[in-house]
Amino acid sequence: MSITRDEELIGMKKVSEAVALTLKEMRNYAKPGMTTKQLDNFGAKILSDFGAKSAPYLTYGFPGWTCISVNDEFCHGIPSNKRILKEGDLVNIDVSAELDGFWSDNGGSFVLGQDINQHQKLIEASREILHKAIYNIKGGVRISDIGHIMETEAKKRGFKVIKNLGGHGIGRSLHEQPDELLNYRNRFDQRRFKKNSVVAIETFIATTSSYTTELNDGWTMVGNKGGFMAQHEHTIVVTDGKPIVLTKMNEIWN
Repeated sequence: MSITRDEELIGMKKVSEAVALTLKEMRNYAKPGMTTKQLDNFGAKILSDFGAKSAPYLTYGFPGWTCISVNDEFCHGIPSNKRILKEGDLVNIDVSAELDGFWSDNGGSFVLGQDINQHQKLIEASREILHKAIYNIKGGVRISDIGHIMETEAKKRGFKVIKNLGGHGIGRSLHEQPDELLNYRNRFDQRRFKKNSVVAIETFIATTSSYTTELNDGWTMVGNKGGFMAQHEHTIVVTDGKPIVLTKMNEIWN
């Protein structure tokens, strides 16, 4: 969507607060020995207290309120009573929701407890790359140039980017134009970011895979060559200068 009135910015700030604080509280609540379903139920209660509804459930009938992916699951992991979190797990939580006709999306990967499996370097790369990418976005900037920053920064750190996942426009629905805001430069993509547009920018930084494939459950994505992936995501408003990071209070950069 494009922000044209103050009420639209207020609406986007409200739903973004809901998803950002839900993500933050879920991260703080996650503990070894807990199931991903318990964690999802905790997040569902927070969203409900805000009056917000789960976006993947509303849009796709996703079998959970949030997406929770663990270790070799890259994204769209289904919360389960059988999946028990363990010390050192690489966990990704993606929270998106609708509130009063506005939609917002955010996510982040983190290590549960001690980093016994050495995932922190990957996570830091994803966080830092998202920060650099977002603060290079303003009206008129080529979408593919931001993808180029992401891929270049990933390679510098010895990582790859996932090429079949990307950020997207958002605001009046979960996925809007511009779609396919990719983590690499597509030289055929001549589109530019537009001032006042709302977009969800996300990193997909991986150790060994460049593409994801879907498991038989119809949702969960894993790497085509295995390994691990970290994702971080903010919903922003594009301006002539620094973007407005609507989901900043999720504290994934802290």
